[in-house]
Amino acid sequence: MDRTGSADLPLHSGRVPDWLAERMARMGRVLVEALVLHYGRHEVLRRLAHPFWFQSLGAVMGMDWHSSGVTTTVLGALRRGLTPGGRQLGLYVVGGKGVQARRTPDELRIIGDRVGIDADALIRASRLAAKVDSAAVQDGFELYAHSLILSDDNAWAVVQQGMNAEARQARRYHWLSEGLGSFVDSPHAAIEGPPQGVILNLTDRRAARARVAQVELVSQGPDVVLGALRKLRPQPAPVPVTPPLPHLQLPSHEEVTRDDVLLRRLHGTLAAAAERGPKDFAELLLTPGVGARTVAALASVAEVLHGSPSRFTDPARFSFAQGGKDRHPFPVRLDVYDETLRVLRSAVDAAKLGNDERLLAIRELDRQARRLESVVTGASFEELVQAGWKEVSELLPTEAPPHRPVGRPGWRRAPAARGQLELPGLGEDTPGGSSRQPG
Repeated sequence: MDRTGSADLPLHSGRVPDWLAERMARMGRVLVEALVLHYGRHEVLRRLAHPFWFQSLGAVMGMDWHSSGVTTTVLGALRRGLTPGGRQLGLYVVGGKGVQARRTPDELRIIGDRVGIDADALIRASRLAAKVDSAAVQDGFELYAHSLILSDDNAWAVVQQGMNAEARQARRYHWLSEGLGSFVDSPHAAIEGPPQGVILNLTDRRAARARVAQVELVSQGPDVVLGALRKLRPQPAPVPVTPPLPHLQLPSHEEVTRDDVLLRRLHGTLAAAAERGPKDFAELLLTPGVGARTVAALASVAEVLHGSPSRFTDPARFSFAQGGKDRHPFPVRLDVYDETLRVLRSAVDAAKLGNDERLLAIRELDRQARRLESVVTGASFEELVQAGWKEVSELLPTEAPPHRPVGRPGWRRAPAARGQLELPGLGEDTPGGSSRQPG
């Protein structure tokens, strides 16, 4: 499968506060349930394999709209949200960041024993995905996170991320089992990350002859290789060939600016919410008390559920749904977030019982937003940001408190040297990969 695009991801550190982590898990769960009801389990995997949609999902959940932390935070939220009752949905999330990534094979075996999936095949897929992005694609990024999302019919998606600490950048890699013919012949669904000049990518289809030549050289022994090296002469640097792929350029600045948002689409979303009318919409959903702000958030959620891939080129726009963890474009309002969750949960639960009127009402918001965005105008970007700040009554913490080391008072653990994470597939001794601790 060919790449679908790339994007710059500024490298950020820190821990998500509990008030947001708990709500992101609930939001992830109800959004996945809605996607399964509308489009089926495989569509969830397709969406997660799309880098633009993935970034927009993180923004609509209240996470920072542009940072590398979106990857591990969203996958962690999905893991926590889907773990209870995963068998009911037929979807599971394994792996994670650091140590959790190396537990992927064991987690797959446990799920295999419970539901009968082909754990060995999935472990092999996990290992190969990690191996390709750490060895066959030499782009200067060291893997540190690896997650595999699977359905109980052995379909899967892999989302993993590497970092370039010197450049303060991260690169996210997306894989999808659907349509995957080879792990070494243009396998990625997408790769996100900053351009790094000329890279060595032995998985590109154009490198097929190079892969065959490498196998032949190894089979002929070292003398042939050494003889060829002796004959080499300095050659002019190759001119990089960059195929015309979509590229999501995520800036280093944390604040949301007018250049980060397609205001026309945002006006369409807000106009759809206003046209439905909070009172009428609340009556339709049988949830009295839903305010205009909640309906606007639901309109953004509706687009994440039903929008086409071309609509997610400006993920910053979706941060206007709930606000952002770091208060960009404005702080998260818990009352709006909780009311959005309540309406979504009510609609999904009703649809499970055969009453899909409420869920269809949310879908109607997306349809009307697309209809209106070409004809409506609205407040300026600055006015929308100011309105978001005016409605805030409480500033929540943006970071979780740091973990305290275990030991006697004053004891501090010596920092470990950084190195390539031993993800599944980077070790050759066992099917699960190396058990060596990260350096």
